[in-house]
Amino acid sequence: MRSTKKSKFGFGILVVVTVVLMIFPFVWQVITSLKTPGEIFQAPPSILPEQLYTQNYKDVFTAGVPFHWYLRNSLIVAGVTTLVCLVIGSFASYVLARFKFRGQSLFLGILLAVAMFPQVAIISPLFLFFRDLGLLNTYPGLILPYTTFALPLTIWILTSFFRELPIDLEDAALIDGCSPFQSFYRIIVPLAAPGMVTTAILVFIFSWNEFLFALIFNTANHMRTVTVGITMFPGLHEVPWGTIFAASTIITLPLVLMVLILQKRIVQGLTAGSVKG
Repeated sequence: MRSTKKSKFGFGILVVVTVVLMIFPFVWQVITSLKTPGEIFQAPPSILPEQLYTQNYKDVFTAGVPFHWYLRNSLIVAGVTTLVCLVIGSFASYVLARFKFRGQSLFLGILLAVAMFPQVAIISPLFLFFRDLGLLNTYPGLILPYTTFALPLTIWILTSFFRELPIDLEDAALIDGCSPFQSFYRIIVPLAAPGMVTTAILVFIFSWNEFLFALIFNTANHMRTVTVGITMFPGLHEVPWGTIFAASTIITLPLVLMVLILQKRIVQGLTAGSVKG
């Protein structure tokens, strides 16, 4: 009995330490964004600011950098990429889950390999290709490569999820007069909501945080995304760390809130199929 309690206590301590280590960078980022320039460069650094300094957040939008454009661009690119991946990925995943064909496992393995492919290996040919098509400094110039890398992961996750949904529900819908497409979007899609939400969040986070493609393909100032836009803040003689931390907090906060609000759906989607019976 004592050993069990000690094991639970030790596991609890391990969980607490892990959580603290994971959230500390974000907490320190928020704290630093509320410090004055003098406090930021103070040695040793103070744990908490002496007073809340909100000028850093004002400078994000008034320092001569069109940060609101960067937010708009990232929202459009990430949102459209997520929508395209869900629409195409749901149909492809449903087919892979319901119909068996030779080489299916190999096909899924190739899909996953595409998602793991290093971006830097194809950045040069993609740049030349998009330049010839006139897609540089456009939204499609980012949405297309983002979809290429995010769609395989979408299909992989949703295929596993669709396989766990009983086919009897579709058979019953067909008997009631639904077409195969109607049974898909009226029966299967609502049941797959946890997996869809989980996949959407993962794709959105990937698209929102992506840096390399956004840096190379969109060089016009009005087409930059937030990850690249933050690099535009450094001044001529010094680096405005307070403004950079404030901008980083602004672009990180929506992702944190999204995960906190939808955490129940995320857990359902990630654990779907782990327990049978």
